[in-house]
Amino acid sequence: MVIRKIGVIGSTYRHLNRYRQILTILFKYGFGDLVDTLKIEQYLEIGLQMISRKRREQVEKLTRAERIRMALEELGPTFVKLGQILSTRPDLIPVELIQELSKLQDHVPSFPYTEMKHIIESELGAPLGDIFQHFEQTPLAAASIGQVHIAQLRNSEEVVAKVQRPGIHKTIDIDLEIMLHLASLMERHLEEAELHRPTKIVEEFAHTLERELDYTIEASHIERFASQFMGEQNIYVPKVYRETTTERVLTMEYIDGIKASEIDQLQSASLDQKEIAHRGADLILKQIFDYGFFHADPHPGNIYILPNNVICYLDFGMMGRIDRQTRENFADLVMSIVNRDEEKAADALLNLTLWEDEPDRSTLERELGEFMDLHFYRPLKELDLGKLLRQLLDMASKHRLRVPPDLFLMLKALSTVEALGSGGARQHTRP
Repeated sequence: MVIRKIGVIGSTYRHLNRYRQILTILFKYGFGDLVDTLKIEQYLEIGLQMISRKRREQVEKLTRAERIRMALEELGPTFVKLGQILSTRPDLIPVELIQELSKLQDHVPSFPYTEMKHIIESELGAPLGDIFQHFEQTPLAAASIGQVHIAQLRNSEEVVAKVQRPGIHKTIDIDLEIMLHLASLMERHLEEAELHRPTKIVEEFAHTLERELDYTIEASHIERFASQFMGEQNIYVPKVYRETTTERVLTMEYIDGIKASEIDQLQSASLDQKEIAHRGADLILKQIFDYGFFHADPHPGNIYILPNNVICYLDFGMMGRIDRQTRENFADLVMSIVNRDEEKAADALLNLTLWEDEPDRSTLERELGEFMDLHFYRPLKELDLGKLLRQLLDMASKHRLRVPPDLFLMLKALSTVEALGSGGARQHTRP
């Protein structure tokens, strides 16, 4: 996706209303100092007066991370997606902000059935009735990029159709232009921005969005994932219907199961939560260490449980990849921690992360020793894997060790192992 660059502020008038809206929301959530620093106050001719003193006082009670998350949600689809992606980048933002951005949700209304019907017919080149025997007009779920409908093919197979939101390309293009302009101003006026190169982040983000806007890529993810587990009895991967899948429409098998987060329903169905947790952990480990290609958002709401405790993953938009060397380095880190070897643990951690200046070895080894004492001299049932990994990331950040994005996704996936069968849900799909 090529972003058209905005050369000077005066040339942004074709997007003036959206630009003013973005800056007003930033001011609303207490980021007026940033707006002042970037020297773009003229875009707030109106709007400043629209924010009441009471509202400002309410916002001031929130943490900075909370205000950032709320601002991104109000800014809309492009910014929500940016926040979701930044929540996987510990090399760019602090852990406390990562934890807040991981809560980002898409809160958008569904778009009309008539528009959805037009998109499907234009994409698939046939009337809706010639493709589907039945199509639910009310969506199962709606989000910023698209929405999901239950349907039935002409051969009576039950499916879900994910349909991209009309005009989403134009919305994203406009927002990316403004993002790139703001990023360039940050590099010009904020000394600390030079290190992370905001313009580079926006360009990488545009590339990520380009893939997410092409549903054939998600279809390929599903098919590759299915091939990894062909013949595996404990997992089920939904079928993709390629003949009714395009860049803007994804048709896949409808799954009738119970969310891993629905504890009462699992119990009513006589499903074994301990077995589900055991299988879920085993499957995550196989994805990462056997195949190096894994579901990067395996929270309980994204996993359905089928009869006989079979696990079914949904929503394959976010996948992670780990090469063999990284897997071996991570195994070295784990083994050195298990063996209480601070020196080897420090070597493994340095091999896993990115850094410009090697940290003080004696300090790093001492803190790794304290980390081991804190977590590994207690009963296994008391081990909190999520807390353990968060503290490891905090330690890396303190020593200016940057964790590569896919490694962080892997750690995030590993931290969800214990959540299987213990609840905590979000929506089961993010269109």
